[in-house]
Amino acid sequence: MALRHAVLAALVDGEYSGYQLAKAFDIGVANFWHALPQQLYAELAKLEREGLIAGRQVVQETRPNKRLFHVTDAGFAELEAFATATSKPSFIRDDLLVKIHAADRIDSGTLIEQLTDRASAAEAKTALLDSLLVKMRGALDEDEFLRSGTRIGPYLTCLRGLAFEREHRDWCLRTAAVLRERGAARTEQRSVRTEEGGTARAES
Repeated sequence: MALRHAVLAALVDGEYSGYQLAKAFDIGVANFWHALPQQLYAELAKLEREGLIAGRQVVQETRPNKRLFHVTDAGFAELEAFATATSKPSFIRDDLLVKIHAADRIDSGTLIEQLTDRASAAEAKTALLDSLLVKMRGALDEDEFLRSGTRIGPYLTCLRGLAFEREHRDWCLRTAAVLRERGAARTEQRSVRTEEGGTARAES
């Protein structure tokens, strides 16, 4: 998958400015594709040159003028072709997991701190996604919305993001607890050995 497909998918609901697209990525699309604002602006320019999106200038009296972009027929055809391609299996690539893999040989204190920070960030994202899902389905409950909602794609991807953030939060908290418990046990063992060594020296 290329960034172009994520941008096209984000634009299927109508016209977005570059700023609005960046906000959409920050809130919703980030569940499955991360991109920096400068990458998005560059991709918009490229897609427009290739005729996959079209832009129009909007004159604003009290603010700088802006360009709004929408997907063209060629862009929708690109999405259709992308949808028919075989999807590759997902995989994890996380520097924190590399650190945890080496947890038996490095200071667990810094790892516990990083795990706690990650858990807090995941909890905040969970709350954001929960509120976004409520906003998308409006007065409908989830089952009814999934049966009859007019636009369920973003809702389904947010559900996946919510499940990921909850699981990630729980894993971080559990891992931090395990490292904390093991660290306390090692400290206690060292203390016992020190006391036993002192007793043995005193007796001799």
